[in-house]
Amino acid sequence: MSREETAYIEKLVAINRVAKVVKGGKRFSFSALVVVGDGKGRVGYASGKAREVADAVKKASERAKRSMIRIPMRESRTLHHDSFGRFGAGKVVLRSAVAGTGIIAGGAMRSVFEALGIQDVVSKCIGSANPHNMVRATFDALQSTVSPRYIASKRGKRVGEVTSRRSSTK
Repeated sequence: MSREETAYIEKLVAINRVAKVVKGGKRFSFSALVVVGDGKGRVGYASGKAREVADAVKKASERAKRSMIRIPMRESRTLHHDSFGRFGAGKVVLRSAVAGTGIIAGGAMRSVFEALGIQDVVSKCIGSANPHNMVRATFDALQSTVSPRYIASKRGKRVGEVTSRRSSTK
């Protein structure tokens, strides 16, 4: 690779064992769901399938590194605003939190936030608790977040004009 290799945070979210019945008995295969992030606002996820667990995890992490997206964060620790995401029957609600709150989230969502580098967030999963649906719903919610800088540039205003209302309403 041309650019320097950064240290990635890899989180194994779920492993699934499936069996194929063949003439001699059962042939087992594994699928792994992995979340990969750099801890500074970039995160990706993927699943990999193989005959061995280690190979499945390796495939998934390589694929996740290729599919990383950047998420805007406030003060490099939380989200800019609350958001809602859904995938299939899985729904998630993500809320920004004050410093010191920590990551309040279930298993699959916690892995995404830790890999992303978010330190303070409150989240709730509604409906399906399937790890695949939770990760995809979390990514749906994260992709809908926008930074005040982006909003200001779209509206042709300064960042202070967009965010000034946030502090005056509290």
